[in-house]
Amino acid sequence: MHWRRLALLLALTLPAGARADLVYVLNSGEASISVLDAATRTERARIPVLREPHHLVLTPDGTQLLVADSGGNEVFYLDPATGEVLRRAPISNPYHLEFSPDGRFLVVASLRRGQVDVLDARTLDLLHRFRPGDKPSHVAFSPDSRMVYVTIQGDGLVAAFDLERMEQAWSQPVGPEPAGIIWHRGQLLVGIMGSTHFVALDPASQAVVPVFTLGRGAHTIYPAPDGRALYATSRVDSRVAEIDPDTLAVRRWWAIPGGPDCLAFDPQGRVWMTLRWSRRIAILDPVADRWETARVGRSPHGIFFKPLGRGADFALAMPGATSGTRPLPAPLPQRPATAPPPPPGLVPGSIPVAPPVLPASLRGAP
Repeated sequence: MHWRRLALLLALTLPAGARADLVYVLNSGEASISVLDAATRTERARIPVLREPHHLVLTPDGTQLLVADSGGNEVFYLDPATGEVLRRAPISNPYHLEFSPDGRFLVVASLRRGQVDVLDARTLDLLHRFRPGDKPSHVAFSPDSRMVYVTIQGDGLVAAFDLERMEQAWSQPVGPEPAGIIWHRGQLLVGIMGSTHFVALDPASQAVVPVFTLGRGAHTIYPAPDGRALYATSRVDSRVAEIDPDTLAVRRWWAIPGGPDCLAFDPQGRVWMTLRWSRRIAILDPVADRWETARVGRSPHGIFFKPLGRGADFALAMPGATSGTRPLPAPLPQRPATAPPPPPGLVPGSIPVAPPVLPASLRGAP
């Protein structure tokens, strides 16, 4: 089907007058994007891509949503307000990608080809290609955009790259199969997917310290938009935890079956997450302490929440940057300052054992 014709069909499916918030979910197991009505949790459109979409990111100006089709070697540019496919561009095996905070660079981690590409954010011209090791996975930046940090999943490393000099600055072992990484208050927080915990890495000294335990398949960590919490996931033991941003202690956690993976946030403070092993997403309300699910496609991975009604400017406040390096202009008021205590028996370094949702042999699946 011609992409312009598809865009017209999507425009009819998503009428211009409709102001319902939209949720984009990348179905990596069936080469498609689900576009959901956030209010009804129902699918309004299904956008076909090429082979295997995994991650997505909003452009710094908030006008376009980039969907990385790693198996198809392309990125799709979507209008986040309508779902229209605006254009496509070739990029070598784009698995995880992030714009630098200053908007100059787009850095792409290629899980299968062992490369980290630094692109001009405007033209997508390749500025430099690094080959730091086996399975570059997730990307985070220093707030000044000088440094970019990438987890090297196959080698158990974090690698640092100087974007002014275009050279690799250092690499540091952190543990088996590191995955999600963010910059948080002068340090890097990394999920150790081949184990049960997250570590803090000092980018100046490269010292590594375990900070909290969550469960097998410790995977990703995201800052909440109001700045009052971090949220972390474990894919194998299927948990989501609220983390104190000051002490990095686990405040509380939820057992949500299906393998929680990528997260997004809405203006009401709810946490939207993909469940990699169940063809569903979950919507967690941490204030009400309850969650629900909605059906999407096979093996959902990346997720993005696009407000269109009340609070629509929230999309620019939290522009899809999983690196956590773009500060919010002001905290959101909905989240309480305190939270209930964690369940009995949950302390750092000691977590109750639960049956795995996924066989341990598959915990490193992309």
